[in-house]
Amino acid sequence: MMDDGGLAALVEEYEQALSRMGDPAALSDQRELQKAGRRAKQLEPMAEVASRLLAARQDRDAARELLVGAEGEDRWSLEAELAGSEALISQLDEELNVLLLPRDPNEDRDVLIEIRGAEGGEEANLWARDLYEMYTRFADRRGWKLEVLSLTESDMGGIGEATFRLAGDGVWARMKHEAGPHRVQRVPTTESQGRIHTSSATVTALPEAEEVDVRLDEKDLKVDVYRSSGPGGQSVNTTDSAVRVTHLPTGVVVSMQDQKSQLQNKAKALLVLRSRLLKLQQDEQAAESSATRRSQVGGGGRGEKIRTYNYKENRVTDHRIGLTTYTLNKVLEGELDEISDALVADERARLLGAAGA
Repeated sequence: MMDDGGLAALVEEYEQALSRMGDPAALSDQRELQKAGRRAKQLEPMAEVASRLLAARQDRDAARELLVGAEGEDRWSLEAELAGSEALISQLDEELNVLLLPRDPNEDRDVLIEIRGAEGGEEANLWARDLYEMYTRFADRRGWKLEVLSLTESDMGGIGEATFRLAGDGVWARMKHEAGPHRVQRVPTTESQGRIHTSSATVTALPEAEEVDVRLDEKDLKVDVYRSSGPGGQSVNTTDSAVRVTHLPTGVVVSMQDQKSQLQNKAKALLVLRSRLLKLQQDEQAAESSATRRSQVGGGGRGEKIRTYNYKENRVTDHRIGLTTYTLNKVLEGELDEISDALVADERARLLGAAGA
């Protein structure tokens, strides 16, 4: 529980950040202006709760003082006021504790999502397309902007690999929980005997990196150009506009061919490359402070999964939090809120538990 001095300091810091945003010196320095703006945005909800908490504590203290010597109806009224203040203080304390949890460093970033068919042959590619369409609908429901960076179709209309950017409020807080192997159990369109098959596709969530986050040296990059190709390997244009960028120090490779020009494909490739390198750096830092760490994607095998989608039972099970819902048809239409809300709440509970330990 934060004392009154801490609450007042929080409100004051927020007011100072607002003041810096209007300072003529900051207005002439875009970086300083953005820094002050980000800090004000971060502090605003905390300062608002802190102000209400200070007022509630003052009301409680005043009621306690007036209770001394109060009698009859006045005493009953003051006791009710005191009980209301105590309840409000408890509620606001809990809200502030949540707001004061360590911020995810990627909280304000947009997200790059990569989906790949994993285990199960062409059925895995068809499942990757279903996941892509599910996220497209989810993004639309939440008002996020989706930009396709790269999409490689398979021979039967599935997706071998798709990379797209999602921008909007709270996009990282939710989409980071989608990273990992997604397992599907259903009768594939390619199955003539009506047997249920199990296959999987992997989802990777990358925080979008800016140039200031990851600086790329040209000498560390190997850039190859080639002719774009579609399903089955056929050429889809007559110019060498596709680009493959290899980051030599790490061996990370990014290919882009969906844009109209070589220059555009290179720009998109560098965007994805920076984001992969940023995630790599963050994972390495997390590994240093954690004895055990699993990667988002794993091997993509059937035994490794974060979620199972069972068509016969119309069931979706998230194995990380033990949540099962029998609304697969709605989930595939982008109604992911129940699962997403539960994952966000679980993370918050774990963070609160760690903070109180």
